[in-house]
Amino acid sequence: MTRIAQCCCGSLRAEVSGDPVHVIACHCNECQRRTGSVLGVGAYYKKEQVEIAGRNKVFVRDAPEGRKVRNHFCPECGTPLFWEAERAPGIIGIAVGTFADPDFPPPGISFFEKYKHRWVEFNHELERFPQRTTSPLWTVTNP
Repeated sequence: MTRIAQCCCGSLRAEVSGDPVHVIACHCNECQRRTGSVLGVGAYYKKEQVEIAGRNKVFVRDAPEGRKVRNHFCPECGTPLFWEAERAPGIIGIAVGTFADPDFPPPGISFFEKYKHRWVEFNHELERFPQRTTSPLWTVTNP
């Protein structure tokens, strides 16, 4: 299966093959700010599953343990499309909303629920964590 994620103006795209390794809902303050919403939902793929096309700008931010996260966004319309974290080399996270696919798989994990807005609920079962102490993404890249 192939899916395409793209920015609002269509000049930055990510074409992915196969299913994501994980789909994760994150309620941390950084994801809230990055998305402008109350949570971020990311689909995580191995780098070899992803082909990026188009120009992008990068905003680098600090993450826990002194590591960096590189957020890539469209320089034309500003849509944040994908990110890479030093903690999970070989993995690319793509904002699920940029696929504009109502049939996209739901998150299987919910991180940083201590920051979750009380009115946010899921109508399916998923693993829940008050914060992120370990990540299933790390075991994909660092067995």
